[in-house]
Amino acid sequence: MKRSQTTLIAAIAGGAAIATGFVWNAMAEQGGDTPTESTRLATAIFAGGCFWCVEADFDKVDGVVSTVSGYTGGSVENPTYKQVTYGDTGHYEAVKISYDPSRVTYEELVDHFFHTIDPTDPRGQFCDKGESYRTAVFVQSPEERDVAETEIKSIEEAGILPGPVVTKVLDASEFWPAEDYHQDYYRTTPVKYRFYRQGCGRDAKLKKIWGDAAITAY
Repeated sequence: MKRSQTTLIAAIAGGAAIATGFVWNAMAEQGGDTPTESTRLATAIFAGGCFWCVEADFDKVDGVVSTVSGYTGGSVENPTYKQVTYGDTGHYEAVKISYDPSRVTYEELVDHFFHTIDPTDPRGQFCDKGESYRTAVFVQSPEERDVAETEIKSIEEAGILPGPVVTKVLDASEFWPAEDYHQDYYRTTPVKYRFYRQGCGRDAKLKKIWGDAAITAY
């Protein structure tokens, strides 16, 4: 009886090990970082106009583990894309970023963000106009606010932009993930995404206002 129990336990343990291996392999195939016990992820939230583009710009940053497109800053619970784009919810299109602080700092993410947007436009971003396309950094602590405000001050003191920075620094509020079809849009619908981004003039405008410091996709 004892021998049978030992054999059963060994079989269960072996099956668990195989299942765990499948999980890690699946995550590796999806391009995510394999989690470890020592990994402590942090989050950052940015609104930079079209969240398809913001997601694409941050997914290529070393140390960023995942990005989620969504809505935040408004008063309507669980809003839909249609509600947000109509402009009566107060929400911004935004992206929530999970990152490994041992590989990329919040300061680096904030700097990256500003070089992927036009922070001088109060009406939206590039071809997208309206309150949901305005830019903002949603901070989750006094330290994050200090980082964002210091970055803005540094940009304005450098005098390299055609106007003052109007990107707001706001306290983070409830973040509502967008509909599934918006997630990883640049990967799932690459032809339409590229057509939209180029047609909107995002990269061309970034190069015009930031010069060699612009961070573009194409």
